[in-house]
Amino acid sequence: MLRVLAVDDEVPALEEMAYLLRRDPRVADVVTASDATTAMRLIGERVAAGLLDVLFLDIHMPGPSGIDIARFISALPRPPAIVFVTAYEDHAVTAFELRAVDYLLKPLREERLSETLGRLTHVHAPDPSPERVAVELAGRTRFISRADIWYAEARGDYVRLRTAEGSYLIRSTLGALERAWTGAGFVRVHRSMLVAARHVSELHSDGTRTRVKVGDELLPVSRRQTREVRDRLLPPPPGEEEPA
Repeated sequence: MLRVLAVDDEVPALEEMAYLLRRDPRVADVVTASDATTAMRLIGERVAAGLLDVLFLDIHMPGPSGIDIARFISALPRPPAIVFVTAYEDHAVTAFELRAVDYLLKPLREERLSETLGRLTHVHAPDPSPERVAVELAGRTRFISRADIWYAEARGDYVRLRTAEGSYLIRSTLGALERAWTGAGFVRVHRSMLVAARHVSELHSDGTRTRVKVGDELLPVSRRQTREVRDRLLPPPPGEEEPA
C-alpha cells in the first residue's frame, strides 16, 4: 500500500488528483500540499517518520518548481519515488534524468494513473528474499547477496558495500543497515564501518590498536568497539560457557 504526497498550486487540479488517488485500493494514504514550502516541510517530516513512498508533483508552481523539489529530495538518504504531473511536455527529459517513475499530463486520466500506480506498487513491493541487496549500476539495478558482503562503510549520504567482486554504493545510512541487519552476523568495528563476522579471517592486535582482516584488507577497530569485536569473534576459553 502506497503513502502519497500530492503537490499542485492549482487547488481544483490538486483535489482531482487526490480524489483519483484515494479511489485506488493500492493507495493507503494521501496528503496534499498547494505550495512548495509546505510540500518540502511535509516531505521532511514524513520521510523522517517513514510515512512517504511516492510524491505526485506538479512542475510549474510559484517559487521553487517541482524540478527544484525533486532535486532537493534526491539528496535524502531514502527519497520517495517521484511522479511528475503537469500540463507541459517540455520537461520530460529533465524529469527522467531525475529518475522520475513516470510523467503524467493533465488532465489526469484514471486509466493512465492506474498504470502508474501499478508500476509504483511493483517498485515498492517487498523483496521476496531479504538476503538480497539492490544496488544501482549505470542505470540498472543489480541484486547482490548479503552473504557476499565483506563490510559496509559510511560515505556521507551513501554506504559503500565491499564484496570479493568489487564495491557498490547504496543510498542509506550505516545506522539503518545496522538495524536492518541485526542478527545477520555483522559487527560494528568502527563508527563508520560494519564488518561481516563470517568473512573475518584474522584478528590483529599489537597492544595499542586492533585490526581485522577481511579478504585482502586490514580494517581498523576503534578502541571503543574493541571489546565487543573480540567478544563476537573469539570463542570463549575452554571450560567457559558463552553468556546466555
